[in-house]
Order: sequence, then C-alpha cells, then structure tokens
Amino acid sequence: MPNPTAAMLVIGDEILSGRTRDSNMHHLAGRLTEHGIDLVEARVVADRAEAITEAARALSVAYDHVFTSGGIGPTHDDITADCIAAAGDAAIDVREDARAILQAHYDARGSELNEARLRMARIPDGAVLIENPVSAAPGFTLGNIHVMAGVPKIFEAMLAGLLPRLKGGAPMQSRQIRVDRGEGDIAGPLSEVARAHPEISVGSYPFTTEDGFGVNVVIRGSDPAALDAAMEKLRGHFPEGRE
Repeated sequence: MPNPTAAMLVIGDEILSGRTRDSNMHHLAGRLTEHGIDLVEARVVADRAEAITEAARALSVAYDHVFTSGGIGPTHDDITADCIAAAGDAAIDVREDARAILQAHYDARGSELNEARLRMARIPDGAVLIENPVSAAPGFTLGNIHVMAGVPKIFEAMLAGLLPRLKGGAPMQSRQIRVDRGEGDIAGPLSEVARAHPEISVGSYPFTTEDGFGVNVVIRGSDPAALDAAMEKLRGHFPEGRE
C-alpha cells in the first residue's frame, strides 16, 4: 500500500526576497521520511491572501496532507489563519481555548494579552489545535492542512507534537555509492537499474573536487530487499564505486 502523500506551503515575503533562508522544508522532509509520509511538492508564496488561499486549496485536493509554515503571528501581515479558513470555507474568530492558552502564557510573564497578541487566538471553526511548547501561540489542523509557525525552533517543536497524530506508512530508506565518473558515462547503467526496479527511485548527484569530478548515486525506497537488489546491480556496473 502506498505511503500517504504531502506537500509543504512556505509563506512569507522574507523567503522570496532572500532575506530569510528557509530551513523548515529541509526539517519537514527528513521527519516525514522517517514517519512514512512522502513529501511530493513544496511551494513558496508571498504574503498575499489570494496566493495563499489558492495554493492551499490546490494542494489540499492533490495530497493527503499539507503543511504550512509562516504567517500566524500578531502583525498585520500574518494572514495565514484567515487564508486557510477561506480555503476550507470555515468561519474564523478568537476561540476560547486558544485565548486561555495565550492568557496563561502572558500572565505568567507579567505581559498583557493585547489586541495584537489576541490575533494569534483566531482559529477556524472545526480546527484542532497544534500545541506550541515554545511560545504558546497554537497552530491548528483544518481538514488535511496543518498550520504552523515560520520560526524554525517553533515549527520543529509543533511538528514533533503533530506527527504522532498522523498515520504514516513504511519509512523511506536509502543507499549510496560514489562513482568517480561523469554523469554521461553512467547514465546508461543507471537507466537500466531504474527500469529493473520501478519501485525505487534512482538519483544521480554530480560533484567536483580538487582531484576531479564524480557522481553520488542514491537509491531510495521503502522495500529493503529491492534496495539491496538494486545496489547489487550498481556494484556490478561500477566495481570501483565506494559506498
């Protein structure tokens, strides 16, 4: 049975402008691989309501899960919650359970739960909260869309709490062999291995060093026996290869 599929929607002008380097997609890909959910697509969109809503709708239809990062803070450009509510045709307002979480957090710090901070308690109807153990403001799941913060430390903590709620499949495994040849020299044998083992993916990643160039061949799949068989073929084609 195939693994569940997923997409990531990264939201923020700061990513597209180059001001901020996104690390959340890398982290998500690794955690989903371990959990047996296949990350199939990732999109980055600006802080524009129509772009966020349109992308969320499209990805939600195409994949089993959609994970978003960014745009759920207290400022004017934090519009993700409203956009996901619109994508799911859900009403949105301050929700009492989310308000209580924020009230306790700011009371403990002697700070005011002001109007701006209260924006972070706006949750779509029917959504399930995602705990935020770092800064309290919760994310949420609406349908198959999981909405989380953009700050990497917070995103990672929220994801750690969310993943146990999601059914996964067989964890993806990988094997690698380094071949000190050009891609043009190894393309034929790689195609042969790929045709013989359609249940795994075969990737080639060229590199250069001071001593020359070569290719790291990486095969990925959820069936260890198929991976072992494919590796045996690669060793036959490239006896000089290093694993």
